[in-house]
Amino acid sequence: MIYKKQIKFFFYIFLVIHLILWTLIPSLTNNNLPLDTIEALAWGSNLDWGFNKHPPMSALAVEIFYSIFGSNDWAYYLLSQIFIIFSFFIIFQFSKEILNNESLALISVLLLEGIYFYNFTTPEFNVNVCQIPFWVLTVYYSWKIFNQKTPKFKECVIVGIFAVGGFLSKYLFVYLLISIDLFFIYLIFIKKDRKFHFNYLFSIEVFLILLIPHIIWLFNNDFITVTYGLDRSSVDSSTFLDHLFYPIVFIFKQVGILTPFFAMFYFLLKKIKFNYNLKDKKLLFLLFVNILPIILILVTSMIMGSKIRTMWMTPFYVFFGTLLVYIFQKYIVKQNYKGFMVSFLIFFLLSPITYAYVSITKTDKRTDYPGKQIAEKVQRKWDNEFKEQINVVLGNEWSAGNLSYHLKTRPVWEGEVDKNKLDTYKAYVCIDEICVGNK
Repeated sequence: MIYKKQIKFFFYIFLVIHLILWTLIPSLTNNNLPLDTIEALAWGSNLDWGFNKHPPMSALAVEIFYSIFGSNDWAYYLLSQIFIIFSFFIIFQFSKEILNNESLALISVLLLEGIYFYNFTTPEFNVNVCQIPFWVLTVYYSWKIFNQKTPKFKECVIVGIFAVGGFLSKYLFVYLLISIDLFFIYLIFIKKDRKFHFNYLFSIEVFLILLIPHIIWLFNNDFITVTYGLDRSSVDSSTFLDHLFYPIVFIFKQVGILTPFFAMFYFLLKKIKFNYNLKDKKLLFLLFVNILPIILILVTSMIMGSKIRTMWMTPFYVFFGTLLVYIFQKYIVKQNYKGFMVSFLIFFLLSPITYAYVSITKTDKRTDYPGKQIAEKVQRKWDNEFKEQINVVLGNEWSAGNLSYHLKTRPVWEGEVDKNKLDTYKAYVCIDEICVGNK
């Protein structure tokens, strides 16, 4: 028999090992930070309420870490893992409330090691990883609100704060917000399970108020982030067949991604039998926050003929373990825990081993880019010509972002190379479509 203290001890050990392993492996095997992390660092050097590709939250997170740790690659792998294990912790707390069983709550988290979004891809801190803690916190506190006959003002405000944090990480967060709102509408106006209370509106008010600076930025910058998102989804170039082709491709990709997850879960079951009650409030909530966002994004693809990129789905599956365990909990037997733990350990160890192997053997990746060496070359050329410090850099986010990150003076990234900007600098040097200067 496993006692509660042992479950918590095992859970915390799991979190610590996950954090250490996924911080250490990329730190030792990568020569340079990944693309999205460098981009966020480029934006962070010149913080604003938005950037040409994304809202500002990921840039803010890496800039806070840069102010503490500077240009040490391991710090940004650590940042990513802090986001992941914190999310695991919230999922565990939420699952305990839903399942009323710590063993099953632990299983709900361990199952996520079967989804590569929560291990193999996590060393690259980006907008997808940045969303995850806000996603789980928004769901967790929304459940707290919906589980109260009279919603507490404080928790409604908290939901609004976490919701805007997620939205300012990536706009796809809106699919979760729509799903939660639809559950709210169903619960009050259709099922009439409870009366409407004005405290519910505080979540929306807080969300909109905190979003005002970003909305102003969007108007001032011609909604450039929205345009970028539409371009990435190939909406402008879509054909009639794309309205069928992209959704079908999306479904097959999700099946492939979730296959290890379902394989792990299969080891827990004595038999497979659906046992559900659509009047069950817990089940309804889990379906709304797990399945409905996926349905909504699939419907969007069908209507717009848009491509759904695989990594966009990163936060969508964080509560899938909780959902499956809740539905099949009567058929999960303790005698099968051993087989499940073996499958868990296989995926838990196989993923970092595979990552290390790929990182070491393949030498043409972004993480093999000689960012430090190029920065040293640029610095030497600058020092031979000028006495001033480099305080600005121009170029694309990758090349110029690497210079901004690796140069000791931490020059501010000011966008693509622009002759008009260069003419305003006191001095500048250009090498291979990258320019550094002093204003």
